[in-house]
Amino acid sequence: MELKSFNTIYHINRDSRVMRWFFVFLVVGVIILFLPWTQNVKVNGTVTTLYQDQRPQQLNSPIPGKIEKWFVKNGDFVQKGDTILKLAEVKDEYLDPNLIYRSKEQVDAKKGVRDYYRAKVGTAENQLNALQVAKDLKISQLKIKLRQLNMKLEAENAELMAVNNEIKVVEDQYLRQKKMYDEGLVSLTQFQQRNVSYQNVLAKKTGIENKLAQSRQEIEATVMEENAIIQDFTDKLSKIQGERFQSLGQIQGSIGEIAKLENQISNYQIRQGLYYVLASQDGQVVQLNKAGIGEILKETESIGTIVPQRVDYAVEMYVKPVDLPLLRVGQRVMCVFDGFPAIVFSGWPNTSYGIFKGKLISIENTISVNGLFRAVVVQDSSERTWPPQIRVGGGAQGIIILNDVPVWYELWRNINGFPPDYYVVNTESKKN
Repeated sequence: MELKSFNTIYHINRDSRVMRWFFVFLVVGVIILFLPWTQNVKVNGTVTTLYQDQRPQQLNSPIPGKIEKWFVKNGDFVQKGDTILKLAEVKDEYLDPNLIYRSKEQVDAKKGVRDYYRAKVGTAENQLNALQVAKDLKISQLKIKLRQLNMKLEAENAELMAVNNEIKVVEDQYLRQKKMYDEGLVSLTQFQQRNVSYQNVLAKKTGIENKLAQSRQEIEATVMEENAIIQDFTDKLSKIQGERFQSLGQIQGSIGEIAKLENQISNYQIRQGLYYVLASQDGQVVQLNKAGIGEILKETESIGTIVPQRVDYAVEMYVKPVDLPLLRVGQRVMCVFDGFPAIVFSGWPNTSYGIFKGKLISIENTISVNGLFRAVVVQDSSERTWPPQIRVGGGAQGIIILNDVPVWYELWRNINGFPPDYYVVNTESKKN
């Protein structure tokens, strides 16, 4: 009796298809070995931006102060220039509500002092001019007097020369008269008359010599008077000039103090504008770390963070030193962002789903503290745009695309532990 269950369970009499399927799989496997395979390097990274002004910006207190009023809360979107909070002054040197007005009064007072010294300088210059005119006039008078005395001296010298000539004639006549008197040729009276004439000429000479000496003394006295006048006027001019320079110094000092006070006024005005902390750019206010009214802020203390609304995203990836020679600027990079589903076939990136294309734009030449090299990838403008939902700081994975090789070559490379594209075939012909 033939059992149906036995024939159903055991296929002893049936033809085997194992060999057929073996050859099918063998052929398919051989075909797969010759399919193209895209070599790649997988790296991890984070979403960032190339521009510093598009990174999250801290809100800092520009001055120390007390929080008086809040205008925003966590999560609010603000535009550039919007008021975040208002501060009140806490330093005693700025508490005066009329500080700017009183400082301007000080400036006006200093300007009055400056104008007073300028008027004093003008008066000193007038005095200098008057003294210089008086000095020139006095010196001119003395020079005229000196010329007159010199002319008088010349006349007296000429008169003395004439008297000397007359003395020679009279002396000669006197000697001849004396000789004739001794010989008895003339009377005593005639001899005495001649003697009187001779004595008169000598007396006349003495008088002229006295006048000449007196003229010389007058000239010396006039010269001394001129020097005394010059010295006197020099002292007066120096004194007034010193007062003038002192006034000029006071003017310059006043100008410096005025500039300093005006600088303080400008600082006070700018400081009053800093009582309102403003948004530095368009964005969202987050991480506000101060609460309530009346809390004291230190200078440059962090208040919170503004996350910009408009961001040109990039991905910073950290590459192992062993993979660094494989990278070059302009390479294609496939990016997978956290939170976005993706089906990735690393060897066939064009058949992957949920990936976004980019290109490598920079590779840093120095190693980072984590022992890896930093590379930056940006969106490829000719491909599909990156999703706007990504945020700075989010995770990302990069697949750096290398050369296309057969599958058998990739298997052989991995079995031998060779890096991708390590060997370069030199096709140049050798020159003899």
